[in-house]
Amino acid sequence: MTADDSEDRQSTFDDRVEAALETLPPAEQRMARFFVSQKQSVLLGSAAEIAALAGTSDATVVRTARSLGFESLAALRQMLLTDLTGTVSPGKRLAHTLQETGTDSASALHHVIGLHEGVLEVLKRPDMEAAFARSVDILARANRRHIFGIGPSGAMAEYASLQFNRIGLPSSALSVSGVALADRLLWLASGDAVLMMAYAPLYREVEIVLDKAALHDVPVVLISDNLGPLVSDRVAATLPVPRGKADHLATHGGTMVLVEAMIIALAAKAGETAFDSLDRLSTLRGAIDKAWVKRGTRKK
Repeated sequence: MTADDSEDRQSTFDDRVEAALETLPPAEQRMARFFVSQKQSVLLGSAAEIAALAGTSDATVVRTARSLGFESLAALRQMLLTDLTGTVSPGKRLAHTLQETGTDSASALHHVIGLHEGVLEVLKRPDMEAAFARSVDILARANRRHIFGIGPSGAMAEYASLQFNRIGLPSSALSVSGVALADRLLWLASGDAVLMMAYAPLYREVEIVLDKAALHDVPVVLISDNLGPLVSDRVAATLPVPRGKADHLATHGGTMVLVEAMIIALAAKAGETAFDSLDRLSTLRGAIDKAWVKRGTRKK
């Protein structure tokens, strides 16, 4: 094995499973292989949910974790989180993805569709529905919503802020990094809420937003596939949305679906406020381009 091969190995978690695999009973071997191949599901799901996905019992899930040398399923998850937040470069993530999809365009399409079909199944779970309802209530009650996201999530934060404002819910995007974030945090105040799209590791901007939210008693709704276990005591609600396979290019379609569902759910709660705001938007557009006057939200 070359130095590059050693660097590219998945993680010490995989090494631990590989070393112990032959000593495990057949049922635990199957469960251990599931731990390796479905890291996101193991990190996000309860023992019962993992068991349902793997077609086994929750007792087997816990027993396999202990057979692998972990004190508990939580300890196993902590090692998985270390794997998933490692320093795999974007180039290596692309290489891992292309190893699975090949260079054929149709294969890439089918691969991504398959990933998103899996994410949509997660979004349909009863526990997700309950967390989503709590999150919408938090955002609807707020005086102002602050949507945090950096990088690709920054674009989604800007989009969410724009759409929330359109339905009459004052919002702003915390979509910049470094000291520029300070200017936008000036407006964070008691009675507001934060919608945060962030992922491990726990980088400085996330820490600062969480600290300032706690200072003003502002509730935080977190959308993440791996940060939840690190900040569970600092957020009011967590929406665990997978972003694809570990060490592959991250996909954000599931997060966008969730954001657009929030827009509709918040519009329903806003009622006439949403319609009045959209009518004002049409009027403003009409002042710029007369063709927009005919595109109001209500029939006159």
